[in-house]
Amino acid sequence: MPEKTVYKSTGMNSFGIGANVAEVDVKDDKIIRVRPMRYDKEYSEEYLKPWTIKARGSEFHSTMKALLPPYAYAYKKRVYSKNRILHPYKRADWDPRGERNTENRGKSKFVQITWDEATDLIAGEINRIIDEYGLPSIFIQGDGHGETKVVHASHGCATRLMNVLGDDWTYQARQPDSWEGWYWGAKHMWGQDPLGQFDMGNLLLDIAENTDMLIFCGCDMETTTWGWQGQLPSQYCFWLTEIGVKQVYVCPDLNYGAAVHADKWIPVLPNTDAALMAAIAYVWMTEGLFDKDYVDTHSVGYDWFEYYILGNEDGQPKTPEWAAPICGVPSRQIKALAHEWAKKRTSMAHGNGGSFIRSCYSHEPARFEVALMTMQGLGKPGRNVVKFIEWYMYGLPSQQPAPCYSSNMTVGAAYRGWDFVQTKSFIPKTLVPKAIMGDYTPDNPLTWQGYTVAGWPREDQYTTYQYPIPGAQGIHMIWTDTPCWTTCWNGGNSMIEAIRSPKIECVVAQHIWMENDCLFADILLPINTKYEEEDIGQDNGAAPFGLIYYEERAVEPLGESKSDWEAVGEVAKKLGVYDEFVEGKSVEDWIRVGFDGAEKPGDISFEEFKDKGYFIAPTLDDWEDLPRGFGPFCEDPEAHPLSTPTGKVEFYATALAEHFPDDDERPPVPHFIPYGKRHQESLLHSRSDTYPFLIVSNHPRWRIHANMDDIPWFREIPTCKVTGPDGYKYEPVWINPRDAEKRGIKSGDIVKILNDRGWVLGGAYVTERIRESVVYQDHGARLDPIESGVSDRGGANNLIAPTKTTSQNAPGEVTSGFLVDIEKVDVFDLARQYPETFNRPYDPDEGVAIASWIEEA
Repeated sequence: MPEKTVYKSTGMNSFGIGANVAEVDVKDDKIIRVRPMRYDKEYSEEYLKPWTIKARGSEFHSTMKALLPPYAYAYKKRVYSKNRILHPYKRADWDPRGERNTENRGKSKFVQITWDEATDLIAGEINRIIDEYGLPSIFIQGDGHGETKVVHASHGCATRLMNVLGDDWTYQARQPDSWEGWYWGAKHMWGQDPLGQFDMGNLLLDIAENTDMLIFCGCDMETTTWGWQGQLPSQYCFWLTEIGVKQVYVCPDLNYGAAVHADKWIPVLPNTDAALMAAIAYVWMTEGLFDKDYVDTHSVGYDWFEYYILGNEDGQPKTPEWAAPICGVPSRQIKALAHEWAKKRTSMAHGNGGSFIRSCYSHEPARFEVALMTMQGLGKPGRNVVKFIEWYMYGLPSQQPAPCYSSNMTVGAAYRGWDFVQTKSFIPKTLVPKAIMGDYTPDNPLTWQGYTVAGWPREDQYTTYQYPIPGAQGIHMIWTDTPCWTTCWNGGNSMIEAIRSPKIECVVAQHIWMENDCLFADILLPINTKYEEEDIGQDNGAAPFGLIYYEERAVEPLGESKSDWEAVGEVAKKLGVYDEFVEGKSVEDWIRVGFDGAEKPGDISFEEFKDKGYFIAPTLDDWEDLPRGFGPFCEDPEAHPLSTPTGKVEFYATALAEHFPDDDERPPVPHFIPYGKRHQESLLHSRSDTYPFLIVSNHPRWRIHANMDDIPWFREIPTCKVTGPDGYKYEPVWINPRDAEKRGIKSGDIVKILNDRGWVLGGAYVTERIRESVVYQDHGARLDPIESGVSDRGGANNLIAPTKTTSQNAPGEVTSGFLVDIEKVDVFDLARQYPETFNRPYDPDEGVAIASWIEEA
């Protein structure tokens, strides 16, 4: 029996937004078991008011316990990982008073130092940088997905310290990430600020009652949702099958969601969805299969779209026969899908990620999606767009497809990470290597459009920003608490080159494990897991009920680790601004601030809250009557206008035409763009003669982005790692049997994925679940450099993703759907060629050992 049981959220949203709350059993200061939280442990069913969706003679019920994903149960292994950073370290050949040897980042090892030494070094570098260059030369990377903490915020605590020092430090502005195409494209057709996605309130009910067919584009319902929503979306999709809702998956890979839910799989080539959708529009136009009255009353500029689709602009009608060789889908299937879509009440579904929304020109398929949904009466019963992930974003009921809670309780007042305020000086995350490597000055700056942080209004995309800001110099110090740029963003090898630049005089990384960008730091600070901290949390996106919970410390901190907030506080002490940084409050005080700030639907004292461990907002009465998706706009577009310049769906984006009249990569009307001046990542381009495969790089099955690549339980699973003949566990690479046969590749062989930006290794997984001319390798594998900045043994394919952004005026990421080649390799030959790399201390259960990077005392 456990000595105590504590509540911990296990979702990886970060930004203080929790999910997947678990009961964590502890004995002898060790986590012994993780179990789903029981909502009725302290509250009666009468109080909770569990909801039921009734449709077609069947019922779908809210559960009385958290529907935890596998990640939640296995995560305790990460707490005790052999790769934990348990002490402060300094790179052995980095001397702030002598040679800094920046070119050796990622090559040289680390030596252990004390917290006092580490914080003296960091504070000294901050003061020196400010004196020599000014505060804008300090660059804070404080964002990303990871452990969700509130007071101890896993990302962005350093931004609070910078705000104490001044208001012109430089921030790494996070992209919309998995929303890229919607943010840069769909926003210009249907508005939808702040997200650019879709009004999807109450759509679980609408889909169940009215939808005949649900189309999933680039979506894996059995993988991506795990880290944010748990298993509720999965259960719901199984129920849709029971009640007869047809599910169609359009994606290059028969992913895990498609494998268990799809009634039909349409294997489209990556980054060609726009061509497929253009052909569907052509069928509807020429056969009169769309809602013309709706288009006339709810949109503007349709004639421009029709002019393009029918071929009047370029002489090429966008017929199914035209689209078939482009997207790899036979023309008969395109026609069948077009007819079925028009005949049945059809909604679209997403789960983020994949080539559909994170590739070159990804704003175009996003805009085509809006166009097609508008042609079929967007917002009519059964005709909406839903996202099975990140529910209740920004606390908006319009982002909650499940039944709403009686109160959306948030504890954001206690959140000590980045506060979502625009900074004077910033660099978009996708442009960091370019900013570092270029010779930019205020008189010759790097420029781009938009603040680029998800949630900023559409109009901001027309604003030009610059680096450096007037009066500032370039960045010379980096402080990161999100050390996974190389494995999660576009062109990781270019980032390695940039971070080795002599311009970057100091790199500080605070992290829990020795992985990824930590290898390139000068100073490492050891950080706790959330299980070693006392905190408060909220779950308003994954649970059947809204709740806040007290996160009691489960186990004592390992080694010398501290929380992110505590670690930054230690630096604040050395700078003499500790009281200003903590605002005069302790951890307990901030937890109380979060509790008091939550809009609770009833009375409960702080003491009772801590005693029970959680407080629940029951289901909202009459939730069935809440608006459904775009229903209000559909019913009365004048009374419920969209946030576009015209208030209607804009087939012809008036603001794009006004601000970017010569942009042929994102023109006012949606276009299929196979390649252009910026990108040539297409099988239609001659570059494919050298690199004849497109790679799909999805959100990973057994990780969340770059998190959890060292969990032994997962690494035993064949679809998690492929064990090579050398005993190394390689990241799987799916390849179609016909392509594999041509290359002499069999399952279990070790292969090289390569292009002109470098190469990575992987273990072949020969399967019909990937279409021809495509290979599939998840993104986010743990970095294990062979030639650092050139090649990687771990399979971190973001290293060889394009460095250029979505399009000319859309600085989004491109991390999937790009050209590569694949070839079989002999790992023993490679070991002879790279003996140091292939002889690093290695544990098959957890990967490269931390001893690989630490000098013995």
